Amino acid sequence: MRPVRIGVTQASWQGDISTKDAIDEGIEKMIQKHERLTAEAADKKVNILGFQELFFGPYFCAEQDTRWYDYAESIPGPLTERMSKLAKKQNMILVVPMYEEEQPGFLYNTTVIIDEKGTILGKYRKNHIPHQPKGYWEKFYFRPSNIGYPIFETKYGKIAVYTCYDRHFPEGARILGLKGAEIVFNPSATTSGHSDHLWTLEQSAHAVANGYFVAANNRVGDEPWGFGTFYGSSYVVDPKGNILAQGSREKDEIVIADIDLDMCREVRNYWPFFRDRRPETYDQITDL
Repeated sequence: MRPVRIGVTQASWQGDISTKDAIDEGIEKMIQKHERLTAEAADKKVNILGFQELFFGPYFCAEQDTRWYDYAESIPGPLTERMSKLAKKQNMILVVPMYEEEQPGFLYNTTVIIDEKGTILGKYRKNHIPHQPKGYWEKFYFRPSNIGYPIFETKYGKIAVYTCYDRHFPEGARILGLKGAEIVFNPSATTSGHSDHLWTLEQSAHAVANGYFVAANNRVGDEPWGFGTFYGSSYVVDPKGNILAQGSREKDEIVIADIDLDMCREVRNYWPFFRDRRPETYDQITDL
């Protein structure tokens, strides 16, 4: 057996966005909230903890305003330094979604992976950037990834990230499986009435098709934009498609599951999808 205890957070933004001072205060409270959740996870012996998409603030992509560019940071930078200290203090691997500025004008929706010693193992940049009616205007804020689909070696196993809107695209999910991912974190921000039916459907399908665990988390509560309620329901699904743990639709909480990474080998042996692939017949997918 290769037992690992994993967790994901779901948390509500409760700040004000009327002024910069109010936003700054709300961001500090949000970071402190996640520090408390991380301490709680440590008390419960969690080994790997994933935060929700853009965990430090509100889901600002619900409006188009250049004021939010000021909250992008370099990596490494002040936020990653603070999270590195937190990971080391709690002896826990952290999966931390944030807003990255590579250089002025080069902004990404990025997730940083920090190991239990406080070392940054690397980062994932969101590949698929939505721009939809009713408050998902992410192309105003983010460039699509230019670093592909990395896998991160940890003391427990191989982990990866596939952020929010990415989950609608099976191609990247398959690449992560082919590269050996055993746990894929899917930090998200999605509202009720928009994706409820797809929420457990898509990630469970990716888990089965690729023989890995998926840990998917979502915000909770209403934010100042008035375009919908974030419905939480964060969960962990195993390579057989079984949901092992799931959160509520409205509470700040950690969703925790005990998993055995040997199941990845078991399922890939039983369902040899990778063996039976026919990549030589798939050329058209890049031409259509």
